[in-house]
Amino acid sequence: MTPRHKSELIERLQRRSFSAHQTRDCDLGPNFLMARENIDQLKPSAILLPFFQKNGDIHVILTRRALHLKHHPGQISFPGGRRDERDTTLEETALREAFEEITLPPSSVDILAPLPAHHTLTGFSIYSFIGWIEALPPLRFDRNEVAEIFEVPLSHFSNPAHYKIQSRHWKGVERSYYTIPYGPYYIWGATAYILHSLAVRLQSKVTGQ
Repeated sequence: MTPRHKSELIERLQRRSFSAHQTRDCDLGPNFLMARENIDQLKPSAILLPFFQKNGDIHVILTRRALHLKHHPGQISFPGGRRDERDTTLEETALREAFEEITLPPSSVDILAPLPAHHTLTGFSIYSFIGWIEALPPLRFDRNEVAEIFEVPLSHFSNPAHYKIQSRHWKGVERSYYTIPYGPYYIWGATAYILHSLAVRLQSKVTGQ
């Protein structure tokens, strides 16, 4: 069952079966290899998964990236970005980026748990943080980075059966990746992979039961 309240979400995140296994874009494609030395050279970045209560259910905030951006233009993502020299921690990176992109104040976010890192073939290590917003403030987005803010019920993402695996050729090799459309939004790539990993963990049983 999908968690419907903050306490249920925290209980799921604290289960002993909540794995610390890191993931990589190439995990779905046996033709892709990512050596440890290559992972160590990836640029660290951090994202915030902002959860909040609405109409008796948990929702999550996502964004559609601006079309003029160099990396992943127009794609669906969470608020976040590269670690800055001024950031003392990756959690601070995620909170800073969320404020810069969608004016979400760091003081309004309660970090519930980090997620294992996800390593991308485009050169980034993404560190995700699950945040809870008790009272969602009005949000505005920076048009230099974001084209749209929208919200999705956690129930849509928390069922692993909703995810599909698709493929396309990238740099001469067939690449497989998760997709999970929602209405007019086509969610794929690292964002879908991170959501799928979270869905598996939320649906998993406690170790020993």
